[in-house]
Amino acid sequence: MFVGAGRLHPMAVDAILAVVVAAVVAVAIHTADEPGARPPDARAYAIGAVIGLLLLWRRRWPLFVLVGSVAALMIYYALEYPGIPPALPLAAALYAVAAAGRLTWALTVAGFFVTLELIVRYFYLGQGLFPVLAATAEEGSLLAAVVLLAETIRSRRERLAEAQHRLAVMRQEREHEVAQERLRIAREVHDLLGHTIAAISVQASLADDVFDSRPADARAALRSIRGAARDAMTEIRSVVGMLRDAGTVPDLARVYAVAEQSGVTVRPVVTGEARPLPTAVALSVYRIVQESLTNTVKHAQATTADVRIAYTMDAVEVEVVDDGVGATLVEPGHGIAGMRERAEAAGGTLTAAPGEAGGFRVFARLPIEEESP
Repeated sequence: MFVGAGRLHPMAVDAILAVVVAAVVAVAIHTADEPGARPPDARAYAIGAVIGLLLLWRRRWPLFVLVGSVAALMIYYALEYPGIPPALPLAAALYAVAAAGRLTWALTVAGFFVTLELIVRYFYLGQGLFPVLAATAEEGSLLAAVVLLAETIRSRRERLAEAQHRLAVMRQEREHEVAQERLRIAREVHDLLGHTIAAISVQASLADDVFDSRPADARAALRSIRGAARDAMTEIRSVVGMLRDAGTVPDLARVYAVAEQSGVTVRPVVTGEARPLPTAVALSVYRIVQESLTNTVKHAQATTADVRIAYTMDAVEVEVVDDGVGATLVEPGHGIAGMRERAEAAGGTLTAAPGEAGGFRVFARLPIEEESP
């Protein structure tokens, strides 16, 4: 019967309420005094018990309970038993209906019985106008108070539920933002390390091949490795700064230089009216070019790579085409998928496939929207 720390189960609460209402109605029937009325008998008390029993279903079918209570009370009146105030048998049912959001039904039933009591007292019992108005106002006030109390509690519960829903939505949005930020960090680290390690790997292979026969070339390759490592550290600091406060985007010239040091001739071309890009778009352009050239150095066995950045009215286009072995770049990996995810995150599209005349082509189109201040 108990739930938690001394908290009654809803069914137990409804059972207690049903017993209390049935007892209150029985007392009202027993003490009612109306000239010419039929004396209360077992049937009268049974009707009162039915009104209380109906409350066991007030949570599941509140409107059914109200209609059943009204019907039972009207039967009681029709059998000419002594009149009892309608607030006693109907208060709990009216409360349940109003709490369930059926305010119109509750007010209609309450208004009907207030009007009925006024008519009966004034026209059939011949009571004076002022006593009738006083008694009716008292009864109406009690019914109105019950209905308004239920509506107030219902409104507070709805506001609480709405607040909890908003908190849940905010929590989900925050979790989504955290997940996106983790993905962004992972993408930045992947792009940076992949590019740097590819350049170091190429230079290390070169140094190993010519260490005995051409020590000067080997030393040059080792210097390139040292420079690449130094540049990587600088860029890591730059990436951390961007992740912290959306700082400036690294310069593409450094990417071109690393590719050149790895033996790939880069031919950059800029068309259209160059202009400052939103940070997210500029960073996407940088990473797409960087990842494309990394793939060219690592996989394509290319000698040249054409990098075209075109500014249009509402977008910037990025195209990287090399003259290497394009088929090798379709191997499974995270590079191309990461570029595509980055382009889509910026609201754009990206395609990557072997070129018609050989080599490999990466093309991305990123829309440009003005950043909010």
